[in-house]
Amino acid sequence: MSVTEMFSYIQGFLSADQDVREDIRKVVQTLEQTAREILTVLQSVHQPTGFKEIPSKCMKARELFHTVRTQLSELKTKFPVEQYYRFHEHWRFVLQRLTFLAAFVVYLESETLVTREEAAQILGIEVVREKGFHLDIEDYLAGVLIMASELSRLAVNSVTAGDYTRPIRISNFINELDSGFRLLNLKNDPLRKRYDGLKYDVKKIEEVVYDLSIRGLAKEAETEANK
Repeated sequence: MSVTEMFSYIQGFLSADQDVREDIRKVVQTLEQTAREILTVLQSVHQPTGFKEIPSKCMKARELFHTVRTQLSELKTKFPVEQYYRFHEHWRFVLQRLTFLAAFVVYLESETLVTREEAAQILGIEVVREKGFHLDIEDYLAGVLIMASELSRLAVNSVTAGDYTRPIRISNFINELDSGFRLLNLKNDPLRKRYDGLKYDVKKIEEVVYDLSIRGLAKEAETEANK
């Protein structure tokens, strides 16, 4: 093979790779759009009247996850299954955001932490790497950490809406989450930086609960809840 032929062959390989990446980018753009739509639906829970609408908003979000599953099914067809990590950077951030949205829905519905298996089921993808397109453990953890930031905001807005028990429940949940993350030896730099953000979320929520406590609203809310 001559030098010219060799570089012609390489160019053919590069062109094919670029075509695959372009196909992936197009599907990822549709996923990003759907993620924005789900976020728009869920953002309304931060409004003063939003807490009453939580069940209907979660139902609407779950309907939009049907679209996500369809789009992810299309994404799977754009590259060889064994090359997941070769193209992973194209969908990593949108998958983390979708995991956050799935986690937020589950929390709003049941005030529990979504498992990796539940998140994967909502997204219509696998958990086990060997089975194909899957929810990477670090993407799952990143999504959970994004949710923690959203919950710190929800705690503040709960007080504005006159819901004084919710911040206390959020505080308990976030402290448990923080304890769980402390058990992990995080080597991934972006993930470790996100975890550093969790410490600020914990502090922010603690300040909200402390403020409720010194104003006597925490005990008052607890009394009302126990009636």
